[in-house]
Amino acid sequence: MKFLPIMDKNTPKEDLELVARLREPSTCREAFGDVIKRYSETLYWQIRRMVNNHDDANDLLQNTFMKAWGAIENFRGDAKLSTWLHKIAINESITFLEKERKRLNISLDDEESFLINTIEADQHIDGDELALKLRKAIASLPEKQRLVFNMKYYDEMKYEQMSEILGTSVGALKASYHLAVKKIEQFFEDND
Repeated sequence: MKFLPIMDKNTPKEDLELVARLREPSTCREAFGDVIKRYSETLYWQIRRMVNNHDDANDLLQNTFMKAWGAIENFRGDAKLSTWLHKIAINESITFLEKERKRLNISLDDEESFLINTIEADQHIDGDELALKLRKAIASLPEKQRLVFNMKYYDEMKYEQMSEILGTSVGALKASYHLAVKKIEQFFEDND
Protein backbone atom coordinates (compact mmCIF):
# COMPACT_ATOMS: atom_id res chain seq x y z
CA MET A 1 0.00 0.00 0.00
CA LYS A 2 1.15 3.48 -0.78
CA PHE A 3 -0.08 6.39 1.32
CA LEU A 4 0.33 10.12 1.12
CA PRO A 5 1.73 11.97 4.16
CA ILE A 6 -0.43 13.41 6.93
CA MET A 7 -0.73 17.15 6.65
CA ASP A 8 -3.09 18.17 9.48
CA LYS A 9 -1.09 19.59 12.39
CA ASN A 10 -4.12 19.34 14.70
CA THR A 11 -4.39 15.57 14.39
CA PRO A 12 -4.32 13.97 17.87
CA LYS A 13 -1.30 11.82 18.70
CA GLU A 14 -3.45 8.65 18.94
CA ASP A 15 -4.76 9.27 15.43
CA LEU A 16 -1.23 9.80 14.09
CA GLU A 17 -0.17 6.47 15.58
CA LEU A 18 -3.29 4.73 14.27
CA VAL A 19 -2.86 6.15 10.77
CA ALA A 20 0.81 5.11 10.82
CA ARG A 21 -0.30 1.55 11.64
CA LEU A 22 -2.93 1.73 8.88
CA ARG A 23 -0.20 2.65 6.42
CA GLU A 24 1.98 -0.29 7.35
CA PRO A 25 0.91 -3.43 5.44
CA SER A 26 1.84 -5.73 8.32
CA THR A 27 -0.38 -3.86 10.84
CA CYS A 28 -3.09 -2.48 8.55
CA ARG A 29 -5.81 -5.06 9.27
CA GLU A 30 -5.34 -4.92 13.02
CA ALA A 31 -5.26 -1.12 12.94
CA PHE A 32 -8.50 -1.03 10.95
CA GLY A 33 -10.05 -3.25 13.62
CA ASP A 34 -9.02 -0.57 16.12
CA VAL A 35 -10.64 2.09 13.90
CA ILE A 36 -13.87 0.10 14.00
CA LYS A 37 -13.70 -0.28 17.79
CA ARG A 38 -12.91 3.40 18.30
CA TYR A 39 -15.50 4.92 15.97
CA SER A 40 -18.38 2.42 15.73
CA GLU A 41 -20.54 3.83 18.48
CA THR A 42 -20.14 7.48 17.49
CA LEU A 43 -20.77 6.77 13.82
CA TYR A 44 -23.70 4.46 14.61
CA TRP A 45 -25.48 7.20 16.53
CA GLN A 46 -24.76 9.81 13.90
CA ILE A 47 -26.24 7.53 11.26
CA ARG A 48 -29.09 6.42 13.52
CA ARG A 49 -30.22 9.98 14.15
CA MET A 50 -30.36 10.51 10.40
CA VAL A 51 -32.19 7.34 9.36
CA ASN A 52 -34.17 6.66 12.58
CA ASN A 53 -34.02 2.89 12.19
CA HIS A 54 -31.70 0.49 14.04
CA ASP A 55 -31.32 -2.09 11.26
CA ASP A 56 -30.74 0.53 8.58
CA ALA A 57 -28.20 2.28 10.82
CA ASN A 58 -26.30 -0.99 11.35
CA ASP A 59 -26.25 -1.65 7.60
CA LEU A 60 -25.05 1.88 6.87
CA LEU A 61 -22.37 1.61 9.55
CA GLN A 62 -21.06 -1.53 7.86
CA ASN A 63 -21.19 0.25 4.48
CA THR A 64 -19.27 3.16 5.98
CA PHE A 65 -16.47 0.94 7.22
CA MET A 66 -16.39 -1.03 3.96
CA LYS A 67 -16.05 2.22 1.99
CA ALA A 68 -13.36 3.45 4.38
CA TRP A 69 -11.44 0.17 4.09
CA GLY A 70 -11.68 0.32 0.30
CA ALA A 71 -10.41 3.89 0.24
CA ILE A 72 -7.88 3.77 3.09
CA GLU A 73 -4.98 3.91 0.63
CA ASN A 74 -6.32 7.26 -0.59
CA PHE A 75 -6.68 8.79 2.88
CA ARG A 76 -4.42 11.82 2.56
CA GLY A 77 -4.59 13.00 6.14
CA ASP A 78 -5.79 16.48 5.14
CA ALA A 79 -8.46 15.99 7.80
CA LYS A 80 -8.65 13.97 10.99
CA LEU A 81 -9.50 10.32 10.60
CA SER A 82 -12.74 10.89 12.54
CA THR A 83 -13.73 13.74 10.20
CA TRP A 84 -13.10 11.54 7.16
CA LEU A 85 -15.18 8.71 8.65
CA HIS A 86 -18.03 11.07 9.60
CA LYS A 87 -18.07 12.42 6.06
CA ILE A 88 -18.35 8.90 4.64
CA ALA A 89 -21.13 8.04 7.14
CA ILE A 90 -23.10 11.18 6.31
CA ASN A 91 -22.77 10.60 2.57
CA GLU A 92 -23.89 6.98 2.99
CA SER A 93 -26.87 8.11 5.07
CA ILE A 94 -27.92 10.85 2.65
CA THR A 95 -27.66 8.45 -0.30
CA PHE A 96 -29.73 5.88 1.59
CA LEU A 97 -32.41 8.45 2.51
CA GLU A 98 -32.65 9.62 -1.11
CA LYS A 99 -33.05 6.01 -2.30
CA GLU A 100 -35.69 5.35 0.38
CA ARG A 101 -37.65 8.47 -0.62
CA LYS A 102 -37.64 7.28 -4.22
CA ARG A 103 -38.39 3.66 -3.33
CA LEU A 104 -41.32 4.59 -1.10
CA ASN A 105 -42.36 7.47 -3.38
CA ILE A 106 -42.13 10.01 -0.55
CA SER A 107 -41.95 13.67 -1.47
CA LEU A 108 -39.88 16.08 0.59
CA ASP A 109 -43.18 17.49 1.88
CA ASP A 110 -44.21 14.05 3.20
CA GLU A 111 -40.81 13.25 4.69
CA GLU A 112 -41.62 14.79 8.09
CA SER A 113 -44.65 12.56 8.65
CA PHE A 114 -42.71 9.52 7.39
CA LEU A 115 -39.88 10.22 9.87
CA ILE A 116 -42.28 10.78 12.75
CA ASN A 117 -44.05 7.49 11.96
CA THR A 118 -40.66 5.75 11.90
CA ILE A 119 -39.80 7.25 15.29
CA GLU A 120 -43.12 6.19 16.81
CA ALA A 121 -42.68 2.62 15.50
CA ASP A 122 -39.07 2.33 16.73
CA GLN A 123 -38.77 -0.35 19.39
CA HIS A 124 -34.98 -0.07 19.83
CA ILE A 125 -34.92 3.30 21.59
CA ASP A 126 -35.98 3.81 25.14
CA GLY A 127 -36.88 7.22 26.38
CA ASP A 128 -39.45 9.22 28.12
CA GLU A 129 -42.17 11.32 26.54
CA LEU A 130 -39.92 14.39 26.40
CA ALA A 131 -37.16 12.50 24.53
CA LEU A 132 -39.74 11.21 22.04
CA LYS A 133 -41.11 14.72 21.56
CA LEU A 134 -37.58 16.03 20.90
CA ARG A 135 -36.99 13.31 18.30
CA LYS A 136 -40.25 14.28 16.59
CA ALA A 137 -39.30 17.96 16.69
CA ILE A 138 -35.94 17.16 15.10
CA ALA A 139 -37.71 15.05 12.45
CA SER A 140 -39.78 18.11 11.54
CA LEU A 141 -36.64 20.02 10.51
CA PRO A 142 -35.36 20.23 6.93
CA GLU A 143 -32.62 17.64 6.29
CA LYS A 144 -29.65 20.04 6.50
CA GLN A 145 -30.89 21.68 9.72
CA ARG A 146 -31.62 18.24 11.17
CA LEU A 147 -28.08 17.12 10.37
CA VAL A 148 -26.47 20.27 11.80
CA PHE A 149 -28.61 20.14 14.94
CA ASN A 150 -27.75 16.50 15.59
CA MET A 151 -24.04 17.07 15.08
CA LYS A 152 -23.98 20.07 17.41
CA TYR A 153 -26.48 18.98 20.05
CA TYR A 154 -25.85 15.24 20.34
CA ASP A 155 -22.28 14.86 19.07
CA GLU A 156 -21.15 18.18 20.60
CA MET A 157 -19.16 18.75 17.45
CA LYS A 158 -17.39 22.06 16.94
CA TYR A 159 -18.53 24.18 14.01
CA GLU A 160 -15.05 23.96 12.47
CA GLN A 161 -15.18 20.15 12.33
CA MET A 162 -18.75 20.27 11.00
CA SER A 163 -17.52 22.68 8.33
CA GLU A 164 -14.84 20.20 7.25
CA ILE A 165 -17.31 17.33 7.12
CA LEU A 166 -20.16 19.15 5.40
CA GLY A 167 -18.18 21.58 3.24
CA THR A 168 -20.26 24.48 4.57
CA SER A 169 -19.01 27.72 6.12
CA VAL A 170 -19.00 28.09 9.89
CA GLY A 171 -21.33 31.09 9.61
CA ALA A 172 -23.88 29.12 7.59
CA LEU A 173 -23.70 26.25 10.10
CA LYS A 174 -24.28 28.60 13.02
CA ALA A 175 -27.29 30.08 11.20
CA SER A 176 -28.67 26.58 10.47
CA TYR A 177 -28.28 25.55 14.08
CA HIS A 178 -29.93 28.74 15.34
CA LEU A 179 -32.88 28.25 12.96
CA ALA A 180 -33.17 24.60 14.01
CA VAL A 181 -33.29 25.54 17.69
CA LYS A 182 -35.99 28.14 17.00
CA LYS A 183 -38.07 25.61 15.04
CA ILE A 184 -37.69 23.01 17.79
CA GLU A 185 -38.78 25.56 20.40
CA GLN A 186 -41.78 26.40 18.22
CA PHE A 187 -42.58 22.69 17.84
CA PHE A 188 -42.66 22.33 21.64
CA GLU A 189 -44.87 25.40 22.02
CA ASP A 190 -47.28 24.17 19.34
CA ASN A 191 -47.47 20.64 20.75
CA ASP A 192 -48.00 21.32 24.46
